[in-house]
Amino acid sequence: MKVLLDTCTFIWLALEPDRLSRSARGIFDDSGTEPHLSTASVLEIALKVRAGKLHLPLKPSEWVPSRRSFFHLTELPLTEPVVYRACELPTDHDDPFDRLIAATAIEVGATILSPDTQLSLLGASRIW
Repeated sequence: MKVLLDTCTFIWLALEPDRLSRSARGIFDDSGTEPHLSTASVLEIALKVRAGKLHLPLKPSEWVPSRRSFFHLTELPLTEPVVYRACELPTDHDDPFDRLIAATAIEVGATILSPDTQLSLLGASRIW
């Protein structure tokens, strides 16, 4: 199964794994799971660190790649089709990062691993 980690899921996986649900841990631990991280999450993390809303043990340019490598996550870049899809999604939820993550998941046929039920309003498949 192709899964796309939501930003909070990635942060929790790396810093607070006890916050992950039992099913999320099971999905992530399943050898058949293909885990991915969107560039949108990387941007969100970098901006939160810059704003002082998130503290990491290293600067984002070092921490994110090291954690992505450690957890064997494939990077999913932001592409023009993802940006256009994000703008075409329902307007029920306007968080730009959630919209980009949902659009990425829809474009690549992934399920989002996230506790955020708002992502489902955008038409993305989500499990937690």
